[in-house]
Amino acid sequence: MDKRLRSHADQIVAASIAAVQPDAAVQRALEGKTFPGRVVLVAAGKAAWQMAKAAYDCLGSRIDDGVVVTKYGHVKGPIAGFACCEAGHPVPDENSFAGTAKALALVEHLEPQDTVLFLLSGGGSALFEKPLVSGEELQDITGQLLACGADIVEINTIRKRLSAVKGGRFAQLCAPAQVFSIILSDILGDPLDMIASGPACPDGSTCAQAAAIAEKYSLKLSPQARALLEQETPKSLDNVTTQITGSVRQLCTAAADACRTLGYTPVILTDQLCCQAKEAGSFLASILKTHAAEGGKLAFLAGGETVVQLTGHGKGGRNQELALAAAEGIHGLRGAAVFSVGSDGTDGPTDAAGGYADYETAGELKAQGLEIYQVLQDNDAYHALKKTGGLIVTGPTGTNVNDVAVALLDL
Repeated sequence: MDKRLRSHADQIVAASIAAVQPDAAVQRALEGKTFPGRVVLVAAGKAAWQMAKAAYDCLGSRIDDGVVVTKYGHVKGPIAGFACCEAGHPVPDENSFAGTAKALALVEHLEPQDTVLFLLSGGGSALFEKPLVSGEELQDITGQLLACGADIVEINTIRKRLSAVKGGRFAQLCAPAQVFSIILSDILGDPLDMIASGPACPDGSTCAQAAAIAEKYSLKLSPQARALLEQETPKSLDNVTTQITGSVRQLCTAAADACRTLGYTPVILTDQLCCQAKEAGSFLASILKTHAAEGGKLAFLAGGETVVQLTGHGKGGRNQELALAAAEGIHGLRGAAVFSVGSDGTDGPTDAAGGYADYETAGELKAQGLEIYQVLQDNDAYHALKKTGGLIVTGPTGTNVNDVAVALLDL
């Protein structure tokens, strides 16, 4: 491993994530706001605790009660007067259902002058859930969608119709109270109805689209689930005001600024990356090979969210798989490195935020008897990168605005 390149990667990751923390954005959204009646807070998603803490620091005792539902390991301490719950992600579990039930109890019997302060971030689709099918079937359907390589919009189009709180239904349950929704976006293009499956947003997807997705991926569904796919979700809501506070575009800009500080000339290729993780890694490696003759220090950035199609039974995540897929292409290209991270600090069912590979990685793995193509076939990027020191571990970050991949060339 090239220690200098790895140090640059770690500095870029740290600076990028620090720049997209939701605290200041939440407080800006609340600044000057007045609420005539009771205020109850519901926060759901991977950044829920951080957003709720920012709201509490801003409003304090003006919030009458609160429930926070976030991923395991993401609660950083108590918040006075709030129930902080941890639950399963990316597959919902019993704690997801229990935490959501507490939130629903909080919004019962509200009056028209009351306000539900709804703080939403990515991961909310799994964490904030009251299923209309059995919990076991919901978990199975979620697993099927994740394994087949469906993108997040396709996944959420299905999940909305199997839920009593998604696709605008949570806002209906809050009525007649008003809902003031602050959203940290983790979906390309910031479609409000898809972020965490849009609990407080009119649903723009249709039953026909849901049926087409089920057919496309040959989903195994019970008769009850198939019937739910035919029931339309709310198409209009009159009690919701929404404000978006962050997105992957800000993450890319922050990463580019960090690269520039280290002397690289940054180029943001896209903030709409959406393809197989292996393909993205191979593409970034090809870009580095194309520009290798130019010399100097270059950085190419791609933000978005790739997908992984499971063909094996290994351990890893999309960002780790992207980095490992790039390793073969940059093998021997001195000064080249590719790394990719999830801004929330978690990548797949692992303790890593992402992965790093440079021009030495492929050789190091080969010396240990590992072939990259086979590792990728087994979806076992985690263990391969662990052998080369290529795991990027940040711990839970308190934010969630998609992923950023960076290809460095230091010649």
